Amino acid sequence: MAPLRRLCLLLALLLPPPAAPAPAPVPLRRPDWAACRILSRELSRLLATVKEPHPVLEGMQLLEEDPQNWPPRIRCSDACDPLTLETNHTRCLHRIRQALQHYRDLLGSDIFRDQPQPQLETTMEQLLRHVQEGHGRPPRHSLVPTPVWAQPFQRHLALKRLRSFAAVMGRVFNHSAR
Repeated sequence: MAPLRRLCLLLALLLPPPAAPAPAPVPLRRPDWAACRILSRELSRLLATVKEPHPVLEGMQLLEEDPQNWPPRIRCSDACDPLTLETNHTRCLHRIRQALQHYRDLLGSDIFRDQPQPQLETTMEQLLRHVQEGHGRPPRHSLVPTPVWAQPFQRHLALKRLRSFAAVMGRVFNHSAR
């Protein structure tokens, strides 16, 4: 019996120590919905004050391509409906964060060099901080330079899309802040 006991003791010493228990998953931090609602309203207000430098672009209706859902848009599949947001807001906030980063980068690009929008950029940065969920501060991405002749048109498209996005985002935050 003694040799068997020694063998068991020797095997016990050779085995690796038991693994530490896995840390409990960190619960998702709920965003400050009220602050997001206020900032999204401010974003919409600021967007309403931006005037087109070329009035002819105001009335233009253009057919737009949708290359692989870019720029990011909130879709039904993003689960931004009020009932889903109560239980799981991750997918919706991911899409909002993605779009805010895209538009923030556009506002800092060459298409807005002649018409900078510092208040819009600041409001978007504040909104991004609220929807980060521990992702840290997102880096700015430099965009491909736009030819000078195309900048007014690209600025018009960016503002049109941003206004549309801000309206939908505002509805998401308005319902969530109740």
